Amino acid sequence: MKIAAIADIHGNDLALEAVLADIAAHAIEEVVNLGDHLSGPLNAGRTANILMARDFPSVRGNHDRWLVTVDPAEMGRSDRTAFGELQPRHLEWLRALPATLVHRQELFLCHGTPQDDLTYWLEDLTADGVVHMSARRRIESFAVGIDFPVILCGHTHIQRAVRLADGRLIVNPGSVGCPGYDDDEPVSHKVETGSPDACYAILSRVGGRWDVTFRRVPYDHMTVSHLARSRGRDEWANVLATGWLDG
Repeated sequence: MKIAAIADIHGNDLALEAVLADIAAHAIEEVVNLGDHLSGPLNAGRTANILMARDFPSVRGNHDRWLVTVDPAEMGRSDRTAFGELQPRHLEWLRALPATLVHRQELFLCHGTPQDDLTYWLEDLTADGVVHMSARRRIESFAVGIDFPVILCGHTHIQRAVRLADGRLIVNPGSVGCPGYDDDEPVSHKVETGSPDACYAILSRVGGRWDVTFRRVPYDHMTVSHLARSRGRDEWANVLATGWLDG
């Protein structure tokens, strides 16, 4: 059995289409989606249309939650831009997404951690904002009670897999459409993947054991980079073009 996992599309319809084409080329029919589908200065409405037509098992991310709970006047720039492109049917779709989901009784889906869509799971921060792999004890603590062989999370946009002591596999497939960002919470920090490629993961079960293969897919990233720059979002333009926030 093979299942593709995608996450953190952030309104990047061209990256999403490239990833879906790569998934189809690998003859994979099942896809699960870990949230943060639309927020960003790109093509939120078209991205929503693609996802709604596919009807993948999906959970909501923190930005999906904000798009349907925060007053537009109080939204951040990326959420506000996306909100302006969305129709009522898109927002209803977001509202219906669960925070967590179990697929085929083997894959547990969440965005950040099972408890919170804003918490980094496989990564952590130093006091001065350096992103690093989280401590084993911390990773294990968030997985208590999640009794499924595969646990999927997103949120940090960093591809990573961790095998827990009992054999469970935790996977972050990376970001389909946003290869870097900066944030002020809980301390100022930035994430940069160093590549403009669209990322996802393929989960494979062979002989009762699950494993993961990470994929990085080239696509027409300069088109969305130019779109972001035309909308006054130079940091998005830089990271979409290069994988680095400063270009």
